[in-house]
Amino acid sequence: MENFNRRSFLKTAAGTGLAHAAPAFIRPASARTTITVASLFGADKPETKVWLKIAELVDAKFPGRFKFNIVKNGSLGGEKEVAEGARLGSIQASLSTVSSLSGWVPELEILDLPFLFRDAAHVHRTLDGPIGEDLKQKLAAQRFVIGDFINYGARHLLTKEPVTRPEQLIGKKMRTIQSPLHAKLWSAYGSTPVGIPITETYNALSTGVADAMDLTKSAYAGFKLYEVVPYLTETQHIWASGVIFFASAFWAHLDTEQQTVFKQASREGAAYFNELIVEDEAKSVEQSIGNGGEVLKPEAFDAWQKGAQLVWEDFAPVVGGMSRINDVQRI
Repeated sequence: MENFNRRSFLKTAAGTGLAHAAPAFIRPASARTTITVASLFGADKPETKVWLKIAELVDAKFPGRFKFNIVKNGSLGGEKEVAEGARLGSIQASLSTVSSLSGWVPELEILDLPFLFRDAAHVHRTLDGPIGEDLKQKLAAQRFVIGDFINYGARHLLTKEPVTRPEQLIGKKMRTIQSPLHAKLWSAYGSTPVGIPITETYNALSTGVADAMDLTKSAYAGFKLYEVVPYLTETQHIWASGVIFFASAFWAHLDTEQQTVFKQASREGAAYFNELIVEDEAKSVEQSIGNGGEVLKPEAFDAWQKGAQLVWEDFAPVVGGMSRINDVQRI
């Protein structure tokens, strides 16, 4: 076989018009990009629907340019595993509670301070200002590009037996997010924190590895936890903030126009997600009660607040000092 002389070929091609065939040897700029997106839930939950919305918005601007491969039902792992996958480049996008990202950005824990936020609107005002922008920059430094913040709703206490007062938790094994703040909170009430990924929680509760946990109403029904912790006490102790995020390695390959479109799609997606969560919470409570669950009201609010104050004092240096906590209270 004759040796292929590339220089001679290109020289000849330039004179004959064959140089137009050269792009066939490289990936066209318009080639379709597949985006692997991790979702902890099925197609009927807001955590998956938001990505269908974002995909629709992006495709309207760049028809056929991006394919969103949404991997559902926690098949790519829990939040920590997904976040690690994004940092390594195997996952391009997902949602996450800020709790699960606080190991990389401890300042996020201001959003998890118990009994700090009055309602969802208070959380939104806080994140729509300088505090939210500062947290986005810190997350970007850890390879998480934030499309926007989202609100999963309030976290409530879930137990195997009725619990309305904090002293009833003494001696219980409490499943917690793998976060020092959450561990500190439930230790303050006399329980023993056990860090367990959300995808393993059902089995842990059913086998006695844990006796109780806290979670949003939407996720409570999503994971069918009413089967193992049938009592939901509406403590509303933490508003579960989250983020729509993209892996920085993926983001770096987008041009400026594409980044702008993805940001706008994320903002619209976040507003859509927040609406879906409110609707889904009502359905989730109905589903839980219909399957043997029971909703309780907390008692002894001062006792719950006392435990929260211990967390505020411990984590003030981490989140920017008591002055920043006081600033949030005034927003």
